[in-house]
Amino acid sequence: MLGKRLSLRQRVIATATVFFRRFYVKNLYCETDPFIVIAACCYVAAKAEESPVHIKNVVSESRIMFSQEGYGVKTFPSDNSKLAEMEFYLVSDLECDLVVFHPYRTLLTLCGREGAHALVAEAGEVGVGIDNGPRYWEEGPLQTAWFIINDTYRSEICLLYPPHMIAIAAIYLTLVLNEKTRDAIQAQAAPVPPPRRSSRTSSGSAHRKPAPAQQQDFVGFMAGLRVSLPTVAMIAQEILSLYTLWERYSDAAPESGPGGSGAGENSGEDVVTPAFMTRLLLRMREGRLADLAHPASGQPMNKRLERTQAAG
Repeated sequence: MLGKRLSLRQRVIATATVFFRRFYVKNLYCETDPFIVIAACCYVAAKAEESPVHIKNVVSESRIMFSQEGYGVKTFPSDNSKLAEMEFYLVSDLECDLVVFHPYRTLLTLCGREGAHALVAEAGEVGVGIDNGPRYWEEGPLQTAWFIINDTYRSEICLLYPPHMIAIAAIYLTLVLNEKTRDAIQAQAAPVPPPRRSSRTSSGSAHRKPAPAQQQDFVGFMAGLRVSLPTVAMIAQEILSLYTLWERYSDAAPESGPGGSGAGENSGEDVVTPAFMTRLLLRMREGRLADLAHPASGQPMNKRLERTQAAG
C-alpha cells in the first residue's frame, strides 16, 4: 500500500519487500518498529532501483497511511532524521548488498520473446513482453504466472529459493490453474484416434486442407528446462499453502479480529486483520521493554547494597 501511495514501480516494491524480510532475519519485531522499517525499505529500494523518492514524501505518506483506522499507529515519527537514521541501520544489516534479482525477467524470457526495446525497459512491469512481439503464451496465462510471482513476496519464498526457480514454479502452477493451458494439456494427453481411410483421392492441391497448427508441448517445455522438478513442486506446494493461510486474513474483517464472534466464509475460524496485527506488535514491544526493565536474572536493589557494604 505504501508503495502505491508513493507511485513506486512493481520492481521497486518487490525489492523493498526483500529488504524488509532480510532485515528481520537478523532482528526481532519486538525490538524494532516495523512501520518505520517499512518506510526505510521503500526509501532505500527506490534509491537502489534508480527511482528515488524524496524523504519528506516517504515520511508524510507513511504517517497518513499508518495513522488510518486499519493500522491505528499514532507514534510514527514526523522527523525526517528518524527515517534517515533507520536507513543507516537498514543498509548496515543488509551489508550494503542492495542488488536484488527477481523472477520477472526469467518469466518473460521463458514465456515471451522480448524485443530490443524491452531489454532496457522495466523488468518488473506486467506490460513488458506481453503485448509486443511473438510470445510463447497468451496474455491470460502469462498474467496469471505474473500475479503468482507477486504473491510469493508475501512469504519467505523470495529468501529461500533462487528467482529462476520461483518463476518456473509460477509457470507450473499456471499450467494447472489456468483453464486454457489445463485444457490444452488434457487434450495432448488424450489418445489420438486412428486416421480414417478414404477411397477418394484428391485430384489437385487446391482441394487439400491446410495442415493444422502445431500445438505447444507444455510437458516437453517443462521437462526441457533441466531444473530440479522436485524443488519446483516443493515451491508450488508452499505457494498453495500460502493461499490456504490467506483465507484467515481480511482487510475488511470485523474489528474484533481473532477470537471474535463474527462468522463468514471462514466457517467460524479466526480472522486476522491489519488492526489486530498492529495491536499484537505493540503488545510484543511493550512486553519486550518490560523484560528489559525487569530481567529475570536481576537482583533487588537492597540485595546489591548489602553485597556492596559487605565487600567494603
